[in-house]
Amino acid sequence: VQLVESGGGLVQPGGSLRLSCAVSGFSLDYYSTGWFRQAPGKEREDVSCVSHTAASTPYEYYDDSVKGRFTYSRDNAKNMVYLQMNSLKPEDTAVYYCATCYRDYSQDRGDWHYEYDAWGKGTEVTVSS
Repeated sequence: VQLVESGGGLVQPGGSLRLSCAVSGFSLDYYSTGWFRQAPGKEREDVSCVSHTAASTPYEYYDDSVKGRFTYSRDNAKNMVYLQMNSLKPEDTAVYYCATCYRDYSQDRGDWHYEYDAWGKGTEVTVSS
């Protein structure tokens, strides 16, 4: 399993970036994928997790902090995953990682949570004027 992110950079607040992730060693038809991020000195934060093409119960998860601004997409034929990020804010500054992921239901909390089990080296996004 290999994932290689690209597309990060410096962008002004309100701007847009599109991150790309080239995957190999597995099929997007059968592996769910998504993104998480980690800002300096902060814990890892979920961004998205989207079910694979063959999923019997499809889902598309976004953290509330990015919902409506970020959009996951993929091209199975090209083995590519993307994250379109619009209306960027300084608090979006982080290293972004593309990852395989899955969701797990917590009986105690009564909700789904998302786990990431393989990821690349990340691409850095800085939102600043």
